[in-house]
Amino acid sequence: MKLNKKLKQYILAFGVVSLGAIILFEFIIMPAYTRHDKDQYLVDVKGKTLENAIAIIEAEDFRAIVSDTMYTNKVASGIVVDQYPKPHMKVKTGRTVRLKISISEKLVSIPNLIGQSLRSAEITLQQSGLRIDTVYSEYNPEYPKGTIAWQYPKANDTMKKGLGIQITVSKGLPPDFYQVPNVIGLSLNQAKEHLANARLKVGKISYHEDQDLVPYTVLDQSISEGTVLDRAMKINIVVSVLDLQDIFNQLTTEP
Repeated sequence: MKLNKKLKQYILAFGVVSLGAIILFEFIIMPAYTRHDKDQYLVDVKGKTLENAIAIIEAEDFRAIVSDTMYTNKVASGIVVDQYPKPHMKVKTGRTVRLKISISEKLVSIPNLIGQSLRSAEITLQQSGLRIDTVYSEYNPEYPKGTIAWQYPKANDTMKKGLGIQITVSKGLPPDFYQVPNVIGLSLNQAKEHLANARLKVGKISYHEDQDLVPYTVLDQSISEGTVLDRAMKINIVVSVLDLQDIFNQLTTEP
């Protein structure tokens, strides 16, 4: 009988201790472990320097790490541009806040490619840390065939290292296209050569007496430099001579 009574006391005591342990675990240990009663709104640190952002976050009983970077020149380097969890979210204290910070882009000056060959332009860009992105081609009377007549971005602009440049390569003169070159100041033979390269010919030659110039220097041309013609035409020129009488004699003695 006494044994049964003592057993009941043990069982009762064990039950009281177990209940106390459950209450302690449920209402004291677990809340402390999960910080159930310490949720709070997360502060906004976007736009602040990394040093200030970390100080603010840690003061609020959170942890902060840099998890990502963004290359940009719109804001100074080392500025927080984003965070996760987002600002003003209710989160548990002690949680890690991941920060994305800005890093300045490395910009390079764009070289002048106009007039270069395609291969030369490629080498020039490689030396600058750039590359050719898109290549167009078109007829262009101002630039010889195979040379670069246009580029974008323009020379002396800046852009991020590793990006590409758009260029247009000249195909030279188009079919049935004639542009008059400047032959003034050239010798007669040089003028004929320049006109031939433009698929034109010398027309009537007039003479002007001039004692100060080398004989047969071109003084004038009938169609101005740069004029675009839709068909081949002869260009009349005026050249210098020392004595008009000599020219007259040559003309009258020719058969």
